[in-house]
Amino acid sequence: MLAGGRASRFGGADKGLQSFCGEALAHIALQRLQAQVGPIAVSANRHLETYARWGVPVWQDSLADFPGPLAGMLSGLEHVSTPWLVTVPCDSPRFPLDLVARLARAAARDGSLVAYAAAPQPGAQGAVEMRPHPVFCLLHRDLRASLAAYLASGSHRVMHWLRAQPHSVVCFDQPGDDPLAFANTNTPDDLLQLERLIGDHRST
Repeated sequence: MLAGGRASRFGGADKGLQSFCGEALAHIALQRLQAQVGPIAVSANRHLETYARWGVPVWQDSLADFPGPLAGMLSGLEHVSTPWLVTVPCDSPRFPLDLVARLARAAARDGSLVAYAAAPQPGAQGAVEMRPHPVFCLLHRDLRASLAAYLASGSHRVMHWLRAQPHSVVCFDQPGDDPLAFANTNTPDDLLQLERLIGDHRST
């Protein structure tokens, strides 16, 4: 679970530790992910002792200066003991409870080394577009050298690197899929708005 960002739009506060419906964002994400995987860890660069109190390993980026989610992915690939690593961000507290299963099925079907999520969003003139959510991602550990070389080159664009690998895009647009599943909280206002949306959703 990725919680190692700078969170500049949160005024530099540690986003993963912000309260959402009375619980830390990152702890909600951790619990949703724990039900879907075996070994689990938190990727973090601050407040390491706080994250460690949740009873999971805490992995810091091997690269300095908060270089982005790819650095957290690399840290995971450097530590993982299984053939596959799945990553989720700490700021999307409703991601699907069948996320990992659907990513894994797509990777197995296509023979891919990467599978990442996409979900519908409103586009121009009322059209619906599929928006990628690349940090909801299943990665094979054989990609570690490729990712390390990409970051060493000075590049940090997540989609650019992912699309250069044998990859699958998994669309979460089926009947019953939660339209708020990939809603994230980049700012304090986003956090409050999502809390209100969930409250409205529960009351209907």
